[in-house]
Amino acid sequence: MHTDHERVHTVADSPYGPLTLVATDGTLSGLYMENQRHRPPQERFGDRDDAPFAEALRQLDAYFAGDLTVFDVPLRLDGTPFQRRVWDALLEIPYGVTLTYGQLAERIGAPTASRAVGLANGKNPVSIIVPCHRVIGSSGSLTGYGGGLDRKRRLLDFERGTAPVAEDLLF
Repeated sequence: MHTDHERVHTVADSPYGPLTLVATDGTLSGLYMENQRHRPPQERFGDRDDAPFAEALRQLDAYFAGDLTVFDVPLRLDGTPFQRRVWDALLEIPYGVTLTYGQLAERIGAPTASRAVGLANGKNPVSIIVPCHRVIGSSGSLTGYGGGLDRKRRLLDFERGTAPVAEDLLF
């Protein structure tokens, strides 16, 4: 595959399993969970190179430790104009807060587009940092998450402070 952009990746451990981080031209452009829906093929991630990811990994570690609630890693979010509007709106959802797909659609000025918002949400290329896990169904149910509903539930519980501490988990 020919590309005009240099892509590299790294893999990091997390409480939610291995995370693959991808940089395009030195800027974070992907953060994928293991077996994530809409995850591009591995060969599109480029060579392994840990260098561009130091700050993103530092912020992820602080987030997982409960010491960081807002990421400020530079992002390269490649998608359609509509997808980018949705992803930008996701970045505005505060830590520990959830919105419905309909509320998110209203926030971007497309109140009848909750299904399209859901599709764009599902194609978010930078999970966790662009918090697509904070969007729920209109009834408050956990619906759709590229990383799986169990991970979505665990991320929301973690952000709400209701996650079990590591010592309480059975391994």
